[in-house]
Amino acid sequence: MRGQLASAEIHGTEMPGHIAALADSAKEIALTLLILWVLLSHFVTLDQLWLYLGVFSCGWILWKTARSALLGWARIERLHRVIEEERWEIEHHRTQERQELSEMYRAKGLTGKLLEEVIEVLMADDNRLLGVMLEEELGLTLEVYEHPLKQASGAFLGSFATAALCLFGLWASPFFGLPLVAAILIASAAYISARLERNRAWQSIVWNLAVASVVAGCVYFLIPLFIPK
Repeated sequence: MRGQLASAEIHGTEMPGHIAALADSAKEIALTLLILWVLLSHFVTLDQLWLYLGVFSCGWILWKTARSALLGWARIERLHRVIEEERWEIEHHRTQERQELSEMYRAKGLTGKLLEEVIEVLMADDNRLLGVMLEEELGLTLEVYEHPLKQASGAFLGSFATAALCLFGLWASPFFGLPLVAAILIASAAYISARLERNRAWQSIVWNLAVASVVAGCVYFLIPLFIPK
C-alpha cells in the first residue's frame, strides 16, 4: 500500500520533534567544538581559542535554529499536500476509497454486518474518513507534527546550552574541561533520545561516546601528518 510513505520523518516519530532537535543539536555542536578544540589548540593561544570557538558557536546556533525551522516547514508543507491529495480522492473516487477502507478493516478482523456498519459510518462523514485514511492508509500520525518554531526552539536551546557549557568547561580547565563537558553532554543527549525511543540507553551512550572518541582521535593523530609544525 502506498500508505507507509510518511514513516520516514526528519526527526523520527518516536519522540517529540523539539526534543529530537534539542538532542541532535546538542550532540552535533558538542562533537564539533571538541574537534575544533583538538585542531586549534595546536596553533593558537587560549585567548584566541576562546574567541574562535565563541564566534563559531554563534554561527552554528543560528544555522541549527534556522535549519530546524526550515525542515519543520517542509514537513508541514508535505503534510498539507498529502491531506489535500487524500481529500481530493475521497471527493472524486469514493468507490475506490470504500474498497480500500473495507480491505483495511477486513484485515483487522471485521466481517459481515459489523464491517458494513463501520464502513457506512465512516463514509458518511468525510472529515472522519479523511482522518482514518491518513492514519490507517498513509501511516500519518498527525499529533507528531509540531509547529516549526517549536522545533526550532528545541534546536536553539540544545545548541546554545551545549556551546555555553563547553566554553565554560574550556574556561574552567583549558586542558580537560571542554572534552569532559562535551562527553557528558553527548552521553546525556544519547540517553534522553534512547529513553524516549525505548531503546537501550547504555548501548546508545557507549556507541555515541565511542564514535565521538574515534572522530576526535583521528583529528588529533592526523594533525602531525598533514600539518607540519
